[in-house]
Amino acid sequence: MSDNTNHHIVPYRTYGLILLLLLVLTGTSVAVTQIELTRWATVVALLLASTKSAFVLAIFMHLKFDQNIYKIMATLIILLVAVVIVLTFLDYGFR
Repeated sequence: MSDNTNHHIVPYRTYGLILLLLLVLTGTSVAVTQIELTRWATVVALLLASTKSAFVLAIFMHLKFDQNIYKIMATLIILLVAVVIVLTFLDYGFR
C-alpha cells in the first residue's frame, strides 16, 4: 500500500457549526410534526432527515475528503433507498 500523507484537518469550529445546524434541523422536524400538513408532513420529514444525513456523511464521516469511488457508492446506495421508499409509497397508495 502507498503511504498517503495527504491528511485533512477539520477545525473544531466546523464541527460545532454542523452540530448547531443539525440541532436546528432536528428542532425544525419536531416543529413540523406539530403542524397539520397531512400528506406533506411525511415528505418534509424525509427531506429534513435526508439533509441531516448528508451533513453527517460529508463532515463527520469525512466523505467530503474521500476518494470519488466512495462518493459514488454512497450516492448509489442513497438512490437505491429512495427508489425503495418511493415504490413502497406507490404500493401503499394504490391498494
